[in-house]
Amino acid sequence: MSLPKLFIIFCFLVSFTSATSVIDFCVADFNFPVGPAGYPCRNPANLTVDDFVFSGLGVAGNTSNIFRVGVTAAFDLTFPALNGLGLSMARLDIGVGGVVPIHSHRVSEVIMVIEGTIIAGFISSDNTAYFKTLNRGDIMIFPHTLLHFQVNVGETPALAFVSLNSANPGFQFFTTSIGANDLPTDVVQKITLLDAAQVQRVKRIFGGTN
Repeated sequence: MSLPKLFIIFCFLVSFTSATSVIDFCVADFNFPVGPAGYPCRNPANLTVDDFVFSGLGVAGNTSNIFRVGVTAAFDLTFPALNGLGLSMARLDIGVGGVVPIHSHRVSEVIMVIEGTIIAGFISSDNTAYFKTLNRGDIMIFPHTLLHFQVNVGETPALAFVSLNSANPGFQFFTTSIGANDLPTDVVQKITLLDAAQVQRVKRIFGGTN
């Protein structure tokens, strides 16, 4: 094939790709199942400015739970306009002595402390712990997939906001992962070095069996 013909085909493919893959936004349509790239798009003709506004982060979360933490999420399921845009946010209300227990997700996260004092940190794949006391205005990054946590070490409730580079970041908490299922206690003992009483306590708290 001659060079001019190859150039014409290349230009056609570039223009076709640009026309079909670049859109302004894709507000999630929950009438259809989610796929690897997110939800299908709602018809833009039926959208208003209110579809692009989320007010939930202005309301304090409920901290009356075992971890004394309230998490208010602006993810695609709660804020459909984030669908396909590769970002999300959450509000963390951490009561005195409260914690965001050690967990991981498939994307990176930035935390900014608004009020209070917390210890925040993550553990790298070589088991190095990176942690520091953060105060109002401080920010910290948690690299994707690595275990991380926050602990309120102040004498007042703490407030922080986080941003993640996915509309659906996916969370896995270590404590609930071992306690909220039917994995046998003796197996959990072997893989965690916890004793049977500790395993059973975690299972009672989070509804697990066996």
